[in-house]
Amino acid sequence: METSFSELKQKETINVCDGKRLGKPCDVVFTFPEGKVQGIVVPGGRGFRWGKGDTFVDIKNIVKIGEDVILVDLKSAAPQCEPKKDKWERPNNCPPPPPRPQPRDRRDYGDYE
Repeated sequence: METSFSELKQKETINVCDGKRLGKPCDVVFTFPEGKVQGIVVPGGRGFRWGKGDTFVDIKNIVKIGEDVILVDLKSAAPQCEPKKDKWERPNNCPPPPPRPQPRDRRDYGDYE
């Protein structure tokens, strides 16, 4: 099956392991002299999740390229993340916030006369 990148970038990428939508491909990675396709790159950040990086999907992890979706299997390639215990918990590698400035003593109106 032949497909162009303009057709490929309009298809939604879905992980068959957990059913999550990964997004639409933004890049195709291939070797230069041989011209072999290595995989696709799916952008990571959508909306308010800018901290997440792009996801590289190896060609061997692509299960099926259909008419409107690309099915991938990332259960073995993607690292498993620990679930968050608390929404506001600070990660261990994050430095503590700077101390808040102490309020200055207010002057009395008598000082201005």
